[in-house]
This record gives sequence, structure tokens and C-alpha cells, in this order.
Amino acid sequence: MNDDESVLEQSAPPPDEVLCYGPSPDHVIDLYRGSGRSDAVSLVVFLHGGFWRQRYDRLHARPLAVDLAAAGPDVALVEYRRVGGEGGWPQTADDVRTAVAHLIETRRPAGPVVVGGHSAGGHLALWAAATWPGSPWHRTLSLAGVADLTVADRLHLGDDATRALLGGSAQERPGVWRAADPAQLADPPGAVDVIHPLDDETVPIEVARSYLARHPRARLTEVTGGHFAVIDPRSPAWPTVRTAFVVP
Repeated sequence: MNDDESVLEQSAPPPDEVLCYGPSPDHVIDLYRGSGRSDAVSLVVFLHGGFWRQRYDRLHARPLAVDLAAAGPDVALVEYRRVGGEGGWPQTADDVRTAVAHLIETRRPAGPVVVGGHSAGGHLALWAAATWPGSPWHRTLSLAGVADLTVADRLHLGDDATRALLGGSAQERPGVWRAADPAQLADPPGAVDVIHPLDDETVPIEVARSYLARHPRARLTEVTGGHFAVIDPRSPAWPTVRTAFVVP
């Protein structure tokens, strides 16, 4: 299998600060303070993956956060309620909106802001950008993201994780699916970068290409490696990802 999961076991230093944005134990954000390089993005907001399920959390993204913070920006790893816990739709989506708004309002970043995510987090980043009027960030970045929910459902990704998130099939809940699927929503404002590994077996590149067919203004960058290469600072794909996050 090409999807090397070893990044999930990497250790990393704890965050400089843990922020709370609501009453749930999952309403927390790990904040890594950046080196403050003047020519970098000011704040990166990152949404972790795991097919929106409770057993996956933000901790596996800490190596990514440490590396990005060293390149300049503050990095915020957002936790959110997930399926199997208190999450599902719309709770998971509501948390993303609330967390991003909290960060922008309280941190008041002086420079550009990038909101990105991996896998299910890529879906949430694209969804937030498309549904937030005049989204107050510079760039939206999807890494191996579940960018087209209809294709993901057809491929039964994550053991039908999309149906678990949305509470049923597209036939059973058509309005919910239309409102939740970035591929069916309008183009997000600002730049949209989709970076997807060619050898991804967890979320095949077909999902990204389908999103781009509907949103040709977005930019697709295809990189080598499997599903986790785009969040692993040790991978050959990582320099491409880092540049997309930190260069204004």
C-alpha cells in the first residue's frame, strides 16, 4: 500500500498555547507561534483529517505545525466535534466556522491568512471558503481533500464515511448533500490550491480532478506519494506543501 501512515506516530513538541472556542472538550485549538518572518503568511489555520471520525484528532498534525511555524506564520490546529462523538452535520461544520472566526477575531493577524486541511479537513476548508461570504482569508488549501462528496460516496471512501457524516445518502438527504458538498457549491473567493498525491489510495486523485472540473479557477498540483505524504515534513512532497502555506 502506498499510503504510509508513519506520520501518525511521529512525535512533536506540545503547542505554545491551547485556546478554547466553546464548551465541548473538542472545542480547542493548538497554537504554535511562528518565527515571525516578515515575508511569510501571518496565520495558518489547519483542519486535520480522519474521515470526520472521533478516533482521529489533531495530534497527528503537530509535526506539520512545528515545521510551518518555523517558516514564519503562527499555526493553529483546530479540533472539532466528529462522528462517533458529538459531531456530524451540521455540528462539525458549525465548529469549523466558529473556530476560524474566533482565531481571526482574537489573534487579529497582521498579514495574509491561509485556511487549509487534509483529507476530511480539506473538505471542511473548501466548504468553509465557499459558504463564508467574502471569506476573510488569503488562500484556501486542500491536501488530499475529500473535495467531491458524490465521488467519495460512489467510491465508498472510508467505509461510507460521507453518509455517516451527513446522516444518510444523497437520495435520503438531498438538501444536506447539496449544502455540504464543495463540488456543488459556488467558487470560493480568493485563491484555491488543491494539492493531491498521485498514488493516494485513501482518497484517490479522481476526487480532486472531479472538483477541478467543476471549479476550473482552482489550481491543482499533483505530487508524488500516498495520502499522508502531503502532511509529512519528511516526504518529497512536503516542500511544495510548505510553500503553498507560507508564501503570500
